[in-house]
Amino acid sequence: MQTDLLQEARRQAEICNACRYCEGYCSVFPALHAERAFSDGDLTQLANLCHNCRGCYYACQYTAPHEFDLNLPQALANVRQDSWGDLAFPQTAGRAFQKNGVMIAVAAVIGFALLFWAARALGSLGGAGFYAVLSHNAMVAIFLPAFLFPLVSIGISLRRYWRRVEAQPLKWMHLVTALGQAANMKNLRGGHGDGCNFEDEDRFSHARRAVHQAVMHGFLLCFASTSVATVMDYALDKPAPYGLFSLPKLLGLSGGLLLVLGCAEMIRLKLRSDRALGAQGAFGGEIAFVGLLGFVGFSGLVLYAFGQTAAMPLLLALHLGAVLAFFLLTPFTKMAHGFYRLAALAVDAQRLSDLSQRASMSMNPSASPTANSNGDLARNNT
Repeated sequence: MQTDLLQEARRQAEICNACRYCEGYCSVFPALHAERAFSDGDLTQLANLCHNCRGCYYACQYTAPHEFDLNLPQALANVRQDSWGDLAFPQTAGRAFQKNGVMIAVAAVIGFALLFWAARALGSLGGAGFYAVLSHNAMVAIFLPAFLFPLVSIGISLRRYWRRVEAQPLKWMHLVTALGQAANMKNLRGGHGDGCNFEDEDRFSHARRAVHQAVMHGFLLCFASTSVATVMDYALDKPAPYGLFSLPKLLGLSGGLLLVLGCAEMIRLKLRSDRALGAQGAFGGEIAFVGLLGFVGFSGLVLYAFGQTAAMPLLLALHLGAVLAFFLLTPFTKMAHGFYRLAALAVDAQRLSDLSQRASMSMNPSASPTANSNGDLARNNT
């Protein structure tokens, strides 16, 4: 990772650790204040705990023009962005996307769409609906590896993350805690539960949390639609196409709408926000990722609306190209931040669990077989 980014984040973390004004703002500060020195792994963990709500920046008394010139949201965002490129597998692809995300995303969608358009020449073996353009077996042969690749890549990246932050072996209860916090996006509520200041320093808002929820649920509904259709096809012998009121269509249409609306609003909020509080040079890549995800949903809705017209083959090629680009680029786009955030929350759950256990032992020294009658262990833990 870039040494200068780590050094700057370390400088600011040490000042914040001395000040402690923002101790209750979000998950970052209790974890930050639990340390006295910050290794590269500690800073990586703090950076991925940060949700960039920016409340700490607007409350801080040491921002510019103060000589300390604190900008902790940006410092952690820079480390976070750099860590994604450094931990990505393969690393060269991660670094390349961090530098040229917009160009790579656009080129991938167009390139894959052209390939799908050309694949029409292979024929469809007489399938119905979309399968009249590209056979079911051809779609499976293309998208199954494309689905498995990001899972393997992200799995390797998370293993690297776990080692870098020197986390303990994962326990089920810590994962459940992390999943609960990720599901309700607790930290996007801001330090006091009033929302965050992402788009306006003078106003607390839950808008960012709401659009993240919309995008997350939209993506899960679309994934559920594909999963249900797969079960219906292979287990129930009911192949596509499906009617409007079938479960795959209901899940897919509602998920697509949530994706499009959520991504559009997310882009609007990003355009209103202060770019100086985000990662340097990452704004374009973030917009490209949100745009790509929104285009996946939008192209799917348009394809459904005009699926019975002569434009269907072209629309199908665009949609499949966008979906394939999304899957293959997932480990290197900001989509991966959800997995890193989940890992960071699980590591933090470990920290809180250990803290609770030490506090319990401190109050009840006899619970430890190594504690003596004078309560030496309790004093040491205190």
